[in-house]
Amino acid sequence: MDLDTNEGILQEVREIAEFEGRDLRQFLYREILLNALKTKRDELDILDLKVVSRTMDEFRYAARVFKPYRGIRKVSIFGSARVPEGAPHYKMAADFGHQMAEQGFMAITGAASGIMKAGIDGAGPENSFGVSILLPFETPTTVMQDDPKSISFRFFFTRKLFFVMEADACVVFPGGFGTQDEAFEVLTLLQTGKAQPMPLVLMEVPGDNYWETWDRYVKDQLLARGYISPEDLNLYKIAHSAEEAVEWIMSYYSTYHSVRQVHDKLVVRLEKELSEEQMRELNESFADLLVSGEIVKSEALRQEADEPELMSKPRITLRNNKQKPGRFNQMILAINEMGRAV
Repeated sequence: MDLDTNEGILQEVREIAEFEGRDLRQFLYREILLNALKTKRDELDILDLKVVSRTMDEFRYAARVFKPYRGIRKVSIFGSARVPEGAPHYKMAADFGHQMAEQGFMAITGAASGIMKAGIDGAGPENSFGVSILLPFETPTTVMQDDPKSISFRFFFTRKLFFVMEADACVVFPGGFGTQDEAFEVLTLLQTGKAQPMPLVLMEVPGDNYWETWDRYVKDQLLARGYISPEDLNLYKIAHSAEEAVEWIMSYYSTYHSVRQVHDKLVVRLEKELSEEQMRELNESFADLLVSGEIVKSEALRQEADEPELMSKPRITLRNNKQKPGRFNQMILAINEMGRAV
């Protein structure tokens, strides 16, 4: 693709505009071009145009950085930038990053000081992504500054999108407003089904009560007032050691692997096949998740062919009502328990 000359750009535009097949990629290229042209038609303000342009540029660049590593599981690590090196939570974050790297995970951090640097120290720069935000008082840590996996964002919302979209787990250490924002953002996306199911672990050293106090608030104020459902409490876990957090994350993916929506079917990929008795137990326990039919075993669907590395995994499918992501997370935990007996 030659985008260095006007003629090259025009040629690409013509090819996209004139394509008449049913290729999804070409269809999406055309939609992106049309939306760009609609900003001119709508005569958006200059500030609006700047936000649209910079958002697309940030997303495109970050997606290019992450693309070669999409087949590797990753954990996002949040926490205060003000935690000094050598502090208990710093040591715990470094230990956690190291242990997750040993399990084959890469780390995604904010690439600044404190907990973010600790995660990189533990996992190692070669196993880390630095996803920084351009702030007047914060610069990327020198550990990742010249690394090609270091990305600087202007906007919090695009940065937060990649923190969650690229992660298979999120781990949150104590921190300030930004840390709380990230924790509640992930919880909201999990609770509403806007993010793929994943483990969310809240880390505190033994004897600390940062998350214990937060947990009481959630139960005494949010749950007691009916603002959340009891099953939403299963969306997070408090851990008091790096070992406990690593064990929980690995157990989450011990039998469950991933999900994908294909038309009206939710496909659940597994690491091992469930027995017929276990399938009956799933149907009895989680019938409230179904629009119709049953939870059934399935072969890989034709639409999944673009993920060839997953085609051989056993599957179950269901017509999910999408009303209870917290309950669906409970089903994942139940599947993992069943897998231990297989």
